[in-house]
Amino acid sequence: MTKSGCLALFAGSGLLLPGSLPPTSKLSLNPPELNQPLTVLPGVGDATAKEAGKLGIATLGDLICHFPYRHEDFTSSRKIGELKWGEEATVSCRVERVSLKRTRRRNLRLVTAVVGDETGPMNAVWFNQDYLAGRLKPGDNLLVRGIYDGPGNSFRVKSHEILGGGEAGLHTSGFVSVYSTTEKISVKRLRGWLGRIRPLGGRIADPLPPAMLARLSMPLKADSVLSMHFPRRPADYHLARRRLVFEELLLLQAGLLLRRRILEGNRTGVRLEAEGDLTRRFLSALPFELTPDQKRVCAEISGDLMKARPMQRLLQGDVGAGKTVVAVYTILRAVESGRQAAMMAPTEVLAEQHFFSLQRLLSALPLRLAFFSSRLTPAERRPLLKRLAGGDIDIAVGTHALIQPDIAFARLAAVVVDEQHRFGVRQREELAAKAARGGPTPHMLHMTATPIPRTLALTLYGDLDVSTIVKMPAGRRKVSTWLVPEAKRPGAYRFIREQLDAGRQCFVVCPLIEEPDDAGLRAVETEADRLGKGEFSGYRLGVLHGQMPAAEKKEMMGRFAAGEIQVLVTTTVIEVGVDVANATVMMIEEADRFGLAQLHQLRGRVGRGKHRSYCLLFGDPRTGPAEKRLAAMRSTNDGFALADLDLRIRGEGQLLGERQSGLPDLKLARLARDREILMQARREARALLEDDPALARPENALFKDEINRAFSDSLDWLGRV
Repeated sequence: MTKSGCLALFAGSGLLLPGSLPPTSKLSLNPPELNQPLTVLPGVGDATAKEAGKLGIATLGDLICHFPYRHEDFTSSRKIGELKWGEEATVSCRVERVSLKRTRRRNLRLVTAVVGDETGPMNAVWFNQDYLAGRLKPGDNLLVRGIYDGPGNSFRVKSHEILGGGEAGLHTSGFVSVYSTTEKISVKRLRGWLGRIRPLGGRIADPLPPAMLARLSMPLKADSVLSMHFPRRPADYHLARRRLVFEELLLLQAGLLLRRRILEGNRTGVRLEAEGDLTRRFLSALPFELTPDQKRVCAEISGDLMKARPMQRLLQGDVGAGKTVVAVYTILRAVESGRQAAMMAPTEVLAEQHFFSLQRLLSALPLRLAFFSSRLTPAERRPLLKRLAGGDIDIAVGTHALIQPDIAFARLAAVVVDEQHRFGVRQREELAAKAARGGPTPHMLHMTATPIPRTLALTLYGDLDVSTIVKMPAGRRKVSTWLVPEAKRPGAYRFIREQLDAGRQCFVVCPLIEEPDDAGLRAVETEADRLGKGEFSGYRLGVLHGQMPAAEKKEMMGRFAAGEIQVLVTTTVIEVGVDVANATVMMIEEADRFGLAQLHQLRGRVGRGKHRSYCLLFGDPRTGPAEKRLAAMRSTNDGFALADLDLRIRGEGQLLGERQSGLPDLKLARLARDREILMQARREARALLEDDPALARPENALFKDEINRAFSDSLDWLGRV
C-alpha cells in the first residue's frame, strides 16, 4: 500500500485503466500528508522506518490503514473509592510519592506509587519496572489499568499512561486497539503514532457515490477508518469494518466487470455451428448417460459457442465428477465446425493421461490427435509443428509446450485448460493469443478438479462465467478414510496385503523422491526398497515420480493400469488425471504435511471401480491446522465442503495474488466470513456500471480514481484473456 496510502485498500502505482474507462484528472481530496514517509513523525528514524516496512508501513497513509485485528475492552473506569476486590478497572489518579523496593525473592523488585483522587488514596504497584521509579514524579496525572487486590489498598498495574503527552486514554481506557507488531515496534508505539495522525483520518475522502452510501445506510470512509482505530463501542467497529470490506469488494468486483467489458469489446470469437455428427456419435457411444449436471453444463457451453463473443467459462467439479466428458464435448464442437481445438495440462503425467483418454474416447471417430511435450526431440517436433500450422491436426494436447514461440495453429477455435489454477496468468493467456494473433479469439474453458466455494469463485474468477458439476455420476463409491496412528502401522500393512491378495492394487504416496530428510520424511525410492524387502516382499512394486523420463513414467503407469504392478510407490505426481479402477487403497505418508485440497485429490485416485476403497492417512499432526485438515478428511468425502473448510482453516492468504489470478490481494475482507457482503458488492457493482458504464458522472469520479489505483499493478493482464 505504499504508493496509494489510504486512498486504496489495495496496492497501486497510479497507472490507469485502458480503453473504455478513460483517465480522470488528478482528482484527490485526501490530505497530501498521507503520502509523507513515516520518518516525519517525531522519534522515527531510518532504522525504525525500515522495521515498520516489515508491517507494510512506509507512509502515513499506510499507517492509518494498518488496522487492528482485535480490541480490548477497557471501558470499566472507576474512582478509587468505588473499586472492588479482584476487579479489573481503569483509574484516573495523581501521583503523590514513588518508591522502589527489593523483595526476598530473587529478581523481583516493586515500584510502588501512592496515588489518589477525590475519593482517597491507594498503592499502585509495578513489578520489575525499575525505570518508573525515576520517571514518575509527584504531581503527575496517570491513567492506570489493573486489578485491585484489596488488602493493603494495593492495585496491580497492567498498563499505564502519563497524561499530558497527547495520548490520553489510548492504552488504558475505552476499546483499545491491538495491532500486528514486530519485535522492535510495540503495539503501544503503534497506538502512539496513530494518535498523532488521528486528525488526518478525519479528512480522508470517500470514493463511494453519496447516493449509494445513503441508500445502504453506510458511514463515510473517514468515520469508518477512525472507528476502526478508536471505536467508542463494539458496534462502531463492526459497522466500520463492514463499510471498508464492502468498499474493498466493490472495487474488486467493479474492476473484474470492467475487465470483462474490455475483453468483450476488443475481441471477437468464432461462432460455432450447432451440435453436429461428431458430437452426436460421441455422446451416443458412451456406456452411460450424462448426469443432469453434465447435460446442463453442456447446454451452457453450447450457448456460449454459438455466439461471436469468445467464451470465458470456469468448469468446477469434484474429483470424478465427469468433467472430462464435458471437455471432449467442447473440443468436438470446434472440430466438427472445421476448426482446431487444444487441451493444456500443467504436468506431463496429466497431459499424457488426457491424451490417452481422448484417444480411447474418440477412437471410433475420424480425428487427428497429437501430443506436444517439451521432451520431444527436434526430429519428432518439426513434423508435428508443420502439421499443426497446416491444419492437419484437429486436436493438440500438451503441457506448457503448447505456448512455445514456434507453435502455430491454422484455425484454433476452442481451448480447454485443465487444473487451470496451476498455470500462471500469462501462461493461460499465451495459448489463447496463439489464435488471436491476426484472427478471432478462441473459446476458453478453464477446468478445476479442486472445487471452489461459490463466493471464492466470484472473487477469483469474477470475470468468468462459472459452471459447476455437483452430483457425482452413478457408480462412484465413497472412500473410507482412516487416520492411522504409528502403533497401528503393522495392522495397516496386513490390511493392504489382504487387498492385494484379493486382486486389488495400492498407491503409496511419499513427500520426497530419493532420500529421507532430517525430519525423517519418507522418500519414494528408499521407501519402495524398504517395502519390497519388508512388508510387501513377494508383491510386485513400481516407482513413479516427476523426475523420471517421460517414457519411463508412461511405461510405469501403463503397467500399473494393466495390473502388472500391485503397489505403486509414488509422489503426488499422481494427484490428478490417474484413473485405475482396480486400485482400492491410497496410503499417504506424512499426510499432515499436505494441504487439504491435495489430500482430497489423492484420495480421488481410488474408489473408481466396483470395489470398496480406502484412504489411509499416516502422520503426526503437531499444529492446529494440520489436525483440522486430517479431521476434515475423515469427516466428509464432499470436495465442496472440504473447500469451504480449507478456506476457513488457512484463510485467503494470497489467493488473489497474480500467481493464481492477477488480482490485488484483499486487505480486510475474509471470504469465509464476508460472503453476504461480497454478494452485495457484486450486485452494486453491476448496477453502478449499468447506470454509468464509463463512470463519467461527477459523483462517480473518485470511485473511478480508486479503481485505477486498485488495479494499476494488474494492468498488464487487464487487456488479455
